[in-house]
Amino acid sequence: MKRSVLVLCTGNSARSQMAEAIINHRRGDQWHAVSAGTAPAARVHPMALRALAEQGIVTEGSRPKRVSEFTGQAFDAVMTVCDDAAENCPVWVGQGQRVHVSFPDPARATGSDEEIFAVFRAVRDDIERRVLDTLDRL
Repeated sequence: MKRSVLVLCTGNSARSQMAEAIINHRRGDQWHAVSAGTAPAARVHPMALRALAEQGIVTEGSRPKRVSEFTGQAFDAVMTVCDDAAENCPVWVGQGQRVHVSFPDPARATGSDEEIFAVFRAVRDDIERRVLDTLDRL
């Protein structure tokens, strides 16, 4: 039976979006992922979409979602992906085993487009490794 995971962060524009897409792409036979934020951005960050597309991960229809869209739904796991040192992670009061895997926000990166995209790639690769390892252990 496929398990479900809710991935939370603040803006739901980069980290949680990348985690959702990576989980569904790489572990879609075992997990169904959705993501949300406490203060969703207006759109998914274009560099997050580009970083996923570079790996062949389809993101059509991706949009930032407010955590309240999932109120009352039960999840097997609820994963926060914010950087605790730099921001407040959202709290989920519903069902689901809570896990935290911290990543810096690539949307806060500075420099040239090339330098910023390098940060998105690094965070994407770190998300893929650490998030999938965490789910594999649950």
